Amino acid sequence: MGMTLTEKILAEHAGRDYVEPGELITVKVDLAIANDITAPLAIKQLEKYGINKVHDPEKIALVMDHFFPPKDILSAQQIKISREFAKKMGIKNYFEGQDSGVMHTILPEKGFVAPGDLIMGADSHTCTYGALGAFSTGVGSTDIAYIFATGETWLKVPETMKFTFYGKRQKWVGGKDFVLTVIGKIGVDGALYRAMEYHGEAIKDLPVEERLTITNMAIEAGGKNAIMEADEKVLEWLKDKTNKPLRMIKADPDAKYCCEYEFDASKIEPVVAAPNLPSNVKPVSEVAGTPINQVFIGSCTNGRITDLRIAAQILKGKKVHPDVRCIVIPASDRTYKQALKEGIIDVLAEAGCLISTSTCGPCLGGHMGILAEGEVCVSTSNRNFTGRMGHPKSQVYLAGPAVAAASAVLGRIAHPDEVVKAEEEVLV
Repeated sequence: MGMTLTEKILAEHAGRDYVEPGELITVKVDLAIANDITAPLAIKQLEKYGINKVHDPEKIALVMDHFFPPKDILSAQQIKISREFAKKMGIKNYFEGQDSGVMHTILPEKGFVAPGDLIMGADSHTCTYGALGAFSTGVGSTDIAYIFATGETWLKVPETMKFTFYGKRQKWVGGKDFVLTVIGKIGVDGALYRAMEYHGEAIKDLPVEERLTITNMAIEAGGKNAIMEADEKVLEWLKDKTNKPLRMIKADPDAKYCCEYEFDASKIEPVVAAPNLPSNVKPVSEVAGTPINQVFIGSCTNGRITDLRIAAQILKGKKVHPDVRCIVIPASDRTYKQALKEGIIDVLAEAGCLISTSTCGPCLGGHMGILAEGEVCVSTSNRNFTGRMGHPKSQVYLAGPAVAAASAVLGRIAHPDEVVKAEEEVLV
């Protein structure tokens, strides 16, 4: 019997010809990653057991992104612990500040990910790298400590769900609308410990950055991982970023899926996930007019250059509503510099956006954009649970960059056409 994409990668890293769902296997890990919150916890575990050497420092990456720049003494200490550990262990792949950014954006940009890789991270959104044809998933800090020490881990082979998007997508619809549509359909536990495999012409039509948005939010559906075939577009995107061998891995024609879903992309309009679950998905038209206090454009979900281009396209020549603070955080230093080069930063600044250094910041309710009681935010991040971005009585609507930018202009949740068409009518 054939294998799915996930099963093929797991079999290869387990030294097996074949694996099937439910099997417990031990796999070699190509890259183990942690951040300023999770790395110190792993480091303490290694110290607890007297382990003073990592298995392979070249296969570890530490990225300071959650509370960076340090927001207080505790966060500064966390970063110091991680920095000193990296120096002690000879870990060169340590990123803090200059030429850094949000982990799940900078690691693909810097060539740490290639099709067929197996990546484990002490962060739930490690599943992002599946868009590049890799198996990647999040684990706890104790698990990461074990991987640091041994270079391997164990896991259960997950069942695979197949999602196919066909047809031509509407204007302003992107990867965020696709993945929210999926989560709205199956729920926040609909893919519990399952692999989510994406196919279809509408997926292949998406830029690589928008595919990364889709796989990023596998965990919001309970998924173990999400994955796509690495096509020509992925290989082209990667070729000047990595020296790793680039290959295409395809699911076998007779691969077995536990369930299959199909979506007509032409019928998907811009959507939002209303409070307080990523599965509470509604067309923008149903919630348009809801007053807001903040817009956040950034995070490992939608802080890439393609997202900033969309936001600038809508905000160019306009002003952020006086009752709204619009916070824009490029997800990497490279993204920020590219946005500078293209004039995007100028457009956003002229519109009245507040532009920050690369950080996770407000996404996790960390800093640089916390919500007060009763405040409402449209966010391009990945979670809108109660209290996620601040006060338990604040509210967060998840959306793509187009809806977020349009909402910033009008001071309420809005469809992008409300902003763009209004300008066109004035010009006529």
